[in-house]
Amino acid sequence: MHESDSGMTDQADKPKTETISVLVVDDEFSLRESCASLLRGEGYTVTLCGRGDDALDLIRRKNFDILLVDLFMSQVGGMEILECAQNDSPHSLVILMTGNPSVESSLEGLRAGAWDYLPKPFSATQLQVLIGRAAHAIHVARETQTTSERAPRDEAATSVQPGPKILGESEGMRAVIELAQKVARTDASVFLTGESGTGKELLAHFIHENSRRSSRSLVPVNCAALPEPLLESEMFGHTEGAFTGATKAKPGLLEIAHGGTLFLDELSDMPASVQAKILRVIQDGVVRRVGSTKVDAVVNIRFIAATNVDPLEAVRNGSLRRDLHYRLRVVPIHIPALRERRDDIPVLANSFLSEFWTNHRDGQDQEPYLSGEAMEALQRWEWKGNVRELRNVVEHLVVLASPGSEIPPSEIPFIHEDLDGDGGESTFGLDPSVLEADYHSAREMVMAQFERDYLDHIVRKSNGNISDAARMAGVDRTTLYRMMERHGTSRDKLLSDLRQ
Repeated sequence: MHESDSGMTDQADKPKTETISVLVVDDEFSLRESCASLLRGEGYTVTLCGRGDDALDLIRRKNFDILLVDLFMSQVGGMEILECAQNDSPHSLVILMTGNPSVESSLEGLRAGAWDYLPKPFSATQLQVLIGRAAHAIHVARETQTTSERAPRDEAATSVQPGPKILGESEGMRAVIELAQKVARTDASVFLTGESGTGKELLAHFIHENSRRSSRSLVPVNCAALPEPLLESEMFGHTEGAFTGATKAKPGLLEIAHGGTLFLDELSDMPASVQAKILRVIQDGVVRRVGSTKVDAVVNIRFIAATNVDPLEAVRNGSLRRDLHYRLRVVPIHIPALRERRDDIPVLANSFLSEFWTNHRDGQDQEPYLSGEAMEALQRWEWKGNVRELRNVVEHLVVLASPGSEIPPSEIPFIHEDLDGDGGESTFGLDPSVLEADYHSAREMVMAQFERDYLDHIVRKSNGNISDAARMAGVDRTTLYRMMERHGTSRDKLLSDLRQ
């Protein structure tokens, strides 16, 4: 373990450590002793163990708040100790130490429930920060439990407030919900993928509300919404005088999210320089505000990231740092597009209908309902905008519906485009037969139709004056005449057709 090269622990408030017990398990004597010396100096109660089987016995007999465990040891390794801790000491936070953090076993440990991992070799500062973050999480959990125990025991005071609902009966969504429930109980980072409108932010809220951090804030950040300098200032905060207009110091969203969850939406749109700084926060928990030369805060944050593009492709094209992707992708969850789970549309549509009727109408009015044909039309549609588009369509229907009425398919905004179509799939405004042709034939058909429509438009606009039409189109008269010849028409015939 390297000596600290920073006065970091003097810059931030230390957690109360005298009531935090730490078990250090490593078969390397010098590393165990170095950890013990540092942590005891910080006020922790430290127990040392050099063998994995002895550690199993200690965990079963005693309670430890933090387990600092080497992943690779002879006979009994870190994964077995992690499994034992989850069964016999579920409130303990397990930190895995490893000399090879890039291997799959490190990620496997985090997926299996480890709180974090510490790459070897590590500095005194890194150990202080990580154990400090774990200690803070333990104190937050204790405070939450104490508050709950002191609260009145009547039904109103003890009832659980409903969190965000994730609706879906399809096999794909059941798998998503099950995985989200599992990962919510840990502090592992989650990487959400899915098309725009599939509900990634809603799922992030669901994970947060079902985690032990639910009493703290979930702070969302739209990485695509702000230019680089403003995004950096919003994320990290700034000191007084850091730039023009910075008249006073301001904490950033990372400090606001301390103890809770930070949701990084559209991560691949985050500038590379900000990605590098975020990676450092994930690794060390240290925040330096824009314009600062010292550590301004040590934070304990759970990270959830999301993108609507293929993250591996984003890594390949350089819009997403590879190391940041791997740090955040401890548990990846992909949300399927709505057209891939059409069985979920009825339950979603009915839920949105009830929600919007309550929001827009008097509670005494009887709720309308979708006819069977209308529901079938919704299930046939392609839903390029996914759940967000479905919400908008249902809200439109609710606003125009009468109390207690049956909503027919003719009321659906898009229905005139495909009332008798082949499953509601978008044809891009083209005759469906075009899309059945091969690419080159389809292209020729589209171009031919465009030319004919353009001729109609330009001749009508010029009142049949071919010289004016050519000038407006930016071509010569000969080109227009050739186009007419290709379509078997003439100026007079076009004018005659348009007048009919």
